[in-house]
Amino acid sequence: MPEITALTTEILLPALEQAIDATVIIGQDNEIIFYNQAAASLWGIPREEVIGRNVDCLVPVRLRHEHDRYIDRNRETGHNRIVGTSREVEFTRADGEYICGELSLSKVEIGQGAKRQIYYMGVMKNVTDESQRRKILILQNDVLQALASDMLIQDIGELICRKVEAFVPNAVAAMLVLDRSRRRLSIAASPGMPNRYRTALDSMELSAEQVETLRTAPDSSNKVVWDGYSSLARSLGLERCCSSAIISRTGQVMGIFALYLRGDDTDLAWPQRVVSTSMPFCALAIEQNETRQHIAQLSNFDSLTGLLNRTSLHNVIERLIMRGGDSQFSLFMVDIDRFRDINDALGHVNADRFLIEIGRRIRGLVNDEYIVSRSGGDEFIIIVPDCSHARAEQFAEKLINAIARPLQVGENTLTISCCVGISTFPENGPDSESLLSLADAAARQAKGDGRGLYRFAGHEKNQVAQERLMLGSALRDSLSKGMLNLHYQPQVETMTGGLYGVEALSRWHHPTLGNIYPSRFIAVAEETGQIEAIGRWSLQEACSQMVRWDRDGVHVPTVAVNLSAVHFRNRSLPEYIANLLGQHGLTPDRLTVEITESVMMDSSSETEEVLHAIRRLDVGLSMDDFGTGYSSLSRLTRLPLTEIKIDRSFINDFEHDTNAQAVTMAVIGIGSRLGMTVVTEGVETEQQWRLLEELHCDVMQGYLFARPLPPAELEKWFRERQARGSFVIPSA
Repeated sequence: MPEITALTTEILLPALEQAIDATVIIGQDNEIIFYNQAAASLWGIPREEVIGRNVDCLVPVRLRHEHDRYIDRNRETGHNRIVGTSREVEFTRADGEYICGELSLSKVEIGQGAKRQIYYMGVMKNVTDESQRRKILILQNDVLQALASDMLIQDIGELICRKVEAFVPNAVAAMLVLDRSRRRLSIAASPGMPNRYRTALDSMELSAEQVETLRTAPDSSNKVVWDGYSSLARSLGLERCCSSAIISRTGQVMGIFALYLRGDDTDLAWPQRVVSTSMPFCALAIEQNETRQHIAQLSNFDSLTGLLNRTSLHNVIERLIMRGGDSQFSLFMVDIDRFRDINDALGHVNADRFLIEIGRRIRGLVNDEYIVSRSGGDEFIIIVPDCSHARAEQFAEKLINAIARPLQVGENTLTISCCVGISTFPENGPDSESLLSLADAAARQAKGDGRGLYRFAGHEKNQVAQERLMLGSALRDSLSKGMLNLHYQPQVETMTGGLYGVEALSRWHHPTLGNIYPSRFIAVAEETGQIEAIGRWSLQEACSQMVRWDRDGVHVPTVAVNLSAVHFRNRSLPEYIANLLGQHGLTPDRLTVEITESVMMDSSSETEEVLHAIRRLDVGLSMDDFGTGYSSLSRLTRLPLTEIKIDRSFINDFEHDTNAQAVTMAVIGIGSRLGMTVVTEGVETEQQWRLLEELHCDVMQGYLFARPLPPAELEKWFRERQARGSFVIPSA
């Protein structure tokens, strides 16, 4: 036992004293009872100033108020997240130097029962250099990942600032970007900066001499972001500043990165190192942003005049439309007269100068809220918000007069004129395509009427064409957004009372134009080349709906879909239908394709081949609106039809018109002899029903039984009549 005592006093205490890591032992009352030389060097406080004092004198100021409670809790319960672990601790040494240490805290128990005493021993290893290197690597990795993820410069700047503020206690970081064309500094990020100071720094204009000084001496940036603002900064608790100009790889000043410190006793070595380390990251972020802006300039602006290009104009118009509310604006399309002659006579170089000058004249007329675009060639477009008719007339006259001024190009003085077409939202269309098309039509009309004129869209001479353009554009947009839908009109078996099938009918409700009749939009679809897309969509939607009805226990034997003549000139149609049926798991007899008499009149072998190929699939083929065209009976016998539909025009006065009855009877007889099902459309009265029953018409369709219904309403109609045992029941 004496040997052990001698070992403790003679060896262990000197060993602790001479240990290379700071060692502190805490007594029963949280007082410091041992403090070695390494600890004095680490904290910068002599031994005599800490022995006997509460250990919180060594704890970072922000944690002192809780420290005794943590220790006492461990003494009483034995639970603590710190004791028995290692953790990094950051603090400021007595001389202001930033220190990062790795702290290991151990509990030492001596004695038992009433004599039990608890001491704590803390060992702190100085890992400042390693910690700083690791933090710099973390900053580098985080910034590079942010740059790779296409974050905005404001977000990257905020990331850098927040990381730096976490590295340097009691600091506020700011990244300022220089607009070199105007020599104006603006704050890209400063998440922790007081608002008053941010306002003072933002939009600061520099002289050419200041920019040059920053370029040659980047560390002189405090003269810009501190010297003139230090009084304001100190009133807000910011005592010192470390900053540097951000310099690009080509030696240009791109901005300033500044780190403001709240305490005046902090050593500046670490803050300055953080600032200098952040410089290349800030430069990368700003360079990437400038590259993006340059790419955006190329993709969104006309390279010749610097005005918006057509793609950007479309986007701007759509954003204006999407604002909703009472949004309204006028679109002016300016078309230069005889530009081709100017181009041929003066050459491309002078023609480009001519267009630049036209763009400059237009810009001279507009306010900041106006939008100006060159959409190609000699076509300029201006959008004026909240523009009344009278104001539009005045602006159009200003445009015409401004462009008509003599223009000097090289050695040539040109006298020029232009025409202006004007469209307005919402009167002239629901989308950008409609507005541009109608303005273009109005400009062509103005050019046709003379030179130096303007015309509004909607003039009687082009109203029909404009409406067609507007509807065609709106239809294309609605089709792409899935705004069309199908309604279904039941077809009932005359003799049995069963459900024969349904006819799918396209419906279109536009949010701005309202309900558009099929007779109107189908014609537009045919004229604008969209009818094939609508037909294929109708087939797809009808098959999908049949599957949904089957799933819900609503058995619809077949669905009829009307296709236009265009579809039957496409040899891939039979394959498309076969794939569609396969994808939906439908047998071919569940689908009937309706054709019009124009298809029947088409004598091309290609059309006939397509019709026969469809029939070979066992898909039904129906002749729609039979008797309204010029089809021949000989053609009727040669086509693989399974069904003919008597047009509603024969049924309008069916009860009283013996000729109509005779024709209907003849068609029913022809269909019966050819093995075709005869469907009569437009049945609206019980008397018509009874007459058709007497004539042994196979199937009836009309408002007497049901109007065209949305899918959910047809399901309700089906269940009601199924419960009553017959589908040949007049609607209430």
